[in-house]
Amino acid sequence: MNNLNRIHAVNTVAALHAPVPEPAAPVDMSSYGEDVFSADVMREYLPKATAEKLLATINNGAPLDPAIAADIAHAMKRWALVRGATHFTHWFLPLTGATAEKHDSFLEIKNGKPIMSFSGKNLIISEPDASSFPSGGLRSTFEARGYTAWDPTSPAFIKRHGNGATLCIPTAFCSYTGEALDKKTPLLRSMQALSTSVKRLMKCFGKQEANVTITLGPEQEYFLIDKTFYYQRPDLVQTGRTVFGAPPAKHQQLEDHYFGTIKMRILNFMTEVEQELWKLGIPAKTRHNEVAPAQFELAPMFEELNLACDHNMLVMEVLREVADRNGLVCLLHEKPFAGVNGSGKHNNWSIAYDGQNLLDPGSDPHQNAIFLTMLTAIIEAIDLHSDLLRASVTGAGNDHRLGANEAPPAIISMYLGDQLADVIEQLEKGAATTCRQAGTMKIGVDTLPPLPRDATDRNRTSPFAFTGNKFEFRAPGSSQSCSGPNTVLNTIVAESIDRISGELEKLSKEEFNSGLQHLLSRIISAHKRIIFNGNGYTDEWKKEAAKRGLPNAATTMEALRCLTGEENIAMFEKYHVYNRRELESRYEVFLEDYHNKIRIEGETALEIAGCMVQPAVAKEFAMLTGALADAETAGVSAGLAGLRKSAEELGTALDELSAKCDALKNALKGCHEEIIAAMNDLRNVVDKLERIVPDANWPLPKYREMLFIY
Repeated sequence: MNNLNRIHAVNTVAALHAPVPEPAAPVDMSSYGEDVFSADVMREYLPKATAEKLLATINNGAPLDPAIAADIAHAMKRWALVRGATHFTHWFLPLTGATAEKHDSFLEIKNGKPIMSFSGKNLIISEPDASSFPSGGLRSTFEARGYTAWDPTSPAFIKRHGNGATLCIPTAFCSYTGEALDKKTPLLRSMQALSTSVKRLMKCFGKQEANVTITLGPEQEYFLIDKTFYYQRPDLVQTGRTVFGAPPAKHQQLEDHYFGTIKMRILNFMTEVEQELWKLGIPAKTRHNEVAPAQFELAPMFEELNLACDHNMLVMEVLREVADRNGLVCLLHEKPFAGVNGSGKHNNWSIAYDGQNLLDPGSDPHQNAIFLTMLTAIIEAIDLHSDLLRASVTGAGNDHRLGANEAPPAIISMYLGDQLADVIEQLEKGAATTCRQAGTMKIGVDTLPPLPRDATDRNRTSPFAFTGNKFEFRAPGSSQSCSGPNTVLNTIVAESIDRISGELEKLSKEEFNSGLQHLLSRIISAHKRIIFNGNGYTDEWKKEAAKRGLPNAATTMEALRCLTGEENIAMFEKYHVYNRRELESRYEVFLEDYHNKIRIEGETALEIAGCMVQPAVAKEFAMLTGALADAETAGVSAGLAGLRKSAEELGTALDELSAKCDALKNALKGCHEEIIAAMNDLRNVVDKLERIVPDANWPLPKYREMLFIY
């Protein structure tokens, strides 16, 4: 790979012809969900009684009747064959952070003849090799057995490829001894825990038992660059981010990309993505340019939490696949380019009971009281367990983003907005005397002031913000699964709800309202430190947060320590979300993942600097010194000073480059701290060289090319 390759790449991408617009075809939504084994498909392919039993499990949490598995499997197979699928797979979410699948053919041979077969056993359980997935010590290498178990609450779907299709069955993944080896199992456990706790609380308010629905709307940010540039950047190929790259003169400072006109090539890509997602029943809703050049966002409609997490994994997969078909590469790393905004995944979370959103203030005293109780429980949960919430979004990629004045800080706090914060302040004092918009506030007597969905301004610097009828957790990284943060969120909120319910259950009917008021007032007083409505990017907030005793885990290594804290282990075990071994295993897995990624980045940086940058710089230095020698031999004086200055500047930088390469080589023998420091030092030199080596001779595609030519 030489400098000419880069110049050719620029010319090739720049020469791409924009597609000629064609008349848009009439909108036809008949393809929506066509590749999903949906409720309608179940009713079509299953006996009526079987379909109703299965739907009761999916919609109401009724236990699955194993006796109907054979009928379901037969129906799935018939439907899948019609859709062109020749294979099936249990689709699961191991601790790699990606999805996993092992394809088996429907083909069987009976009496020498081929048949297509799929049994109830094939549907319900499979036995993939568990030894090759991260387990953090839960499994030894020689202990290969693991199980995938069908999750009927997330519908089966068809994945298509160039010349075929596969039936995918969402499953949980556990070890031979029953420990969770995946991200889905703890999520499902946490949803059950929160559901049980909410039902208990609603009983305190005299509500009949009903279904609890936890919903999620994850906003997916990503970058797109041309494939031609991508394959000339070993750092992007190996690590997902650029370990070198000087910022261009123009990047995002003019603020002209956000919500700007979408380029036709990108719009075509987005349209194709949406078509693929709609076939999978994924309700992609919003698309737009994000803040950084070449950065974009896709936002879906709200869905049930487990389904939303599975769908987000598919969204990331579809983004990458469709990008590839369009000559692009989708970058999901949290910080692929230094100096411009990174990418997150805003986690919009809410809870409903019997179809009523519990985070909607409502319009009558009873609803107000429930809303304030839920809000208070969440305030307590976030304050008590901000360390766990921070740990749930940690990782080598997100370390570059959190606290970078473009994303929420590593300090977890809550934003309520002025109006709701005023209500909370009054509640803390007991029966309030004033309100910003209406009346006094006393639980069970007066209503809250009207709180429209957008009752207050947004605060983009807050990690955990109330946005009208939901909370937006803004810290998850763009490449991360939604399962981890929501598992933590569900569990900690369940704990706080139970603590409140335990107090309310002791109250008589006559003293309920006043007792509730006093209880909420006490909790708010104890935990209001977590509420911060100001600018989370400032140094002043860091100092203020320290005064309040709020943790500031700036790095992955700091953030992960809480996973093995005894109080946290006890809580997760109490709610049967994680046991001690599962938590310790995740601590080990996440640590190993972090160390491996840092080492890969370090080795990649060393290779690029030594094998691509250094030869290019040495060649340029040789040309300069040769020209200088020729000029002196010829007795030419004009230009000598300039040549000498350029040669000395380049020679000094070349020496520095060599020294920093040696330093990184030595650092790679040690721990991550040394590797990161050495990489940063090397980057400073390489990025400086990018500005002084002639453009035509620089071996790597530059930011100005990758971010603006696509």
